[in-house]
Amino acid sequence: MSFESQIPTPSSVATRFASRLAVFYATTFAVTGTYLPFFTVWLKAVGIEASWIGVIVAAPAVTRFTLLPFITMAAERRNAIRAAMITTALITALGFTLLGILRGPLLIFVVFVLTACAWTPIVPLTDGYALKAVARYGLNYGPLRLWGSAAFIAGALMGGVLADLVAAEHLIWLIAAAAWLGAVAGFGLRPLDAPAKPSTQPRGAALLRNPTFLAIIIAAALIQGSHAAYYTFASIVWQQAGFAGATIAVLWVLGVLAEIVVFALSPRFTWSPMWLMLGGALSAVLRWLITAQDPSLALLTVVQLLHGLTFGLTQVGTMGLLVRHVPGHVIARGQGYYTAAAGLAMSTASIASGAVFARYGVAVYDMMAAMGFAGAVVLLLMRRRLLAPTGADQPHSAGSGG
Repeated sequence: MSFESQIPTPSSVATRFASRLAVFYATTFAVTGTYLPFFTVWLKAVGIEASWIGVIVAAPAVTRFTLLPFITMAAERRNAIRAAMITTALITALGFTLLGILRGPLLIFVVFVLTACAWTPIVPLTDGYALKAVARYGLNYGPLRLWGSAAFIAGALMGGVLADLVAAEHLIWLIAAAAWLGAVAGFGLRPLDAPAKPSTQPRGAALLRNPTFLAIIIAAALIQGSHAAYYTFASIVWQQAGFAGATIAVLWVLGVLAEIVVFALSPRFTWSPMWLMLGGALSAVLRWLITAQDPSLALLTVVQLLHGLTFGLTQVGTMGLLVRHVPGHVIARGQGYYTAAAGLAMSTASIASGAVFARYGVAVYDMMAAMGFAGAVVLLLMRRRLLAPTGADQPHSAGSGG
């Protein structure tokens, strides 16, 4: 889905901007692609006990809904989003490198918390930067974002190959190497013009008093948060069902490939972003209700393709609504609030799903379906505001720096 450029721009300039941003997206998500499968394996290999591992890996989730919104707010107030992206990428690379030479749970915990403070804001800062470029250059968000998903797969697969060749206590260097690629790519990002600010500058918290903005982030947080049980227990359930490790890996990759297809096709979407989000919400209801029935491998393979709708379509719709209803000079701040809301929803749902899964097993997905349905209800209740054309929502009330 594309949005009309506010300022005519030579296509070559827009192309160079997009290609450099795509590279940064790719390197950023390559870090996640190597981190998720191998960080806990490395922690165990260097002698960290399970209780400490749980505490250490919780750090990114906590920073996501505590410190992160303040970082995005400060970067936007100072018109320094690109600088913040470069700085956080450098600190992230330094942090993972330092972790590689540390031993002992307390030291690793402290350094990883500091690393997470820089690492978790990178994606919302990048999304904010991308949405400003959508408005400035008339770019499409989906084709930019798909490189992140593709790099996630590449990072995970490459890491999987190298993990058989590298001792477990050295896996941290794979993550650090990906982080350094991101730090280098950051220097290639092009500056964005400072957006014009309205003459009246309400306090920054005014975004959180805008009912349209609140509806967007609450609905998106509920829909994306409905993936909590999937992210936490899918592999465990599939393993218990007797699926081989290769089969489990293919199921995960199918989901990410489906979201890549959605991102690639998104410029052709003609529906309003609100309807796209609603499609993602209803797809989540269907997906989790089927998953709760412990489907066969054949049906599960088809269901995994719905990830393109439950995650990808929801993401495209959310970004479209943010561009439409949030003034450009506070779009990164809006991204920070959205990421915080999504992090809080995901963390809460993960904790709750643990208790439900322990007692009811795959029926936990019924709770996830309820979350997706709740997101759909929010969208339908606020549909008149969400479908309103740009500017009809009194965007200056959404706030600016102040």
